[in-house]
Amino acid sequence: MNGRALLRQAIAIGIVLDAFVPPATAAEDWPTRPMTMVVTFAAGGTADPIGRVLAAGLSQVLGQQVIVENVGGAGGMTGASRVAKATPDGYQFVFGTTGTFAHSQTLYKHPLYNTATDFAPVALVTQQPILLVTRKDFPAQNLQEFIAYSKANEQKMQYGSPGVGSGNHLACALLNAAIGVNVTHVPYRGGGPAMQDLIAGRTDYQCPNNVLAMPLVESRAIKAIAVLTRERSLSVPDLASAHEQGLTDFDVSTWFALALPKRTPESIVRKLNDATVAAMNSPATQEQMKKIGADLVAPDRRSPEYLQGFFASEIARWAKTIKASGVSVN
Repeated sequence: MNGRALLRQAIAIGIVLDAFVPPATAAEDWPTRPMTMVVTFAAGGTADPIGRVLAAGLSQVLGQQVIVENVGGAGGMTGASRVAKATPDGYQFVFGTTGTFAHSQTLYKHPLYNTATDFAPVALVTQQPILLVTRKDFPAQNLQEFIAYSKANEQKMQYGSPGVGSGNHLACALLNAAIGVNVTHVPYRGGGPAMQDLIAGRTDYQCPNNVLAMPLVESRAIKAIAVLTRERSLSVPDLASAHEQGLTDFDVSTWFALALPKRTPESIVRKLNDATVAAMNSPATQEQMKKIGADLVAPDRRSPEYLQGFFASEIARWAKTIKASGVSVN
């Protein structure tokens, strides 16, 4: 073989080798381009502002832009399902809620994914109280008055939510079951549209996260009735809990977590976790989260290992609650 032939062969071999760069090499260099964070509900809802604050922090830490894409539908499953099926290269990850990762596994007869096996957990980020809020002219000032009015007027009442199967939908459905009323559910495509109709008085009540609700409560656009937990919330210290107001042991809250597709290289999972923790520790991120009323979880709850176990425990906990309530979605 002459020199030119050898050169051509060497070049050909080099091209083939370049085409089959081991995943480990790509993982070591990650990230080299912008990434997409899929937020599983529409813009303007509860998850959106928290996700955008986190995305800004991650962009700063990683040195590459994290683009937020809102993909609503099916209680958060539409967006999460897309990430579950995405290429496991670290460039697409999901920011989901209790509904996305836990409720969906029991609430839906045919969930679009298996939370325990279709994701690589990254980090638990926040945990928030859920409130019972009503239109501003609703004729009740506390939970017992709300219960009495609802029992007398359930046939003509409506409650809204960001969508069937969302955390807000399930919280209100569980509340209705606990107090013994059957009120019509009106699902929307996101928390923003749902809240606009509550403000306008077209629906009677909702069970949103405090991040979405409190600015509207403070401006008197809507009315707060109770924190739907056993204890009062540090974020809303002046609002009495459901337990305090006679609904003994009723306790629902929501949380937000970050996950990658299954089979994502461990080094990328660790890098994204490290970046998430660094962003959560950033004074700028903490200040922004405080402004929107989001409570960052404690440092010992931020690891991938913790989130893996947390997913399992939350799926099991909510399975019992959902089955007992009789709530189900096809």
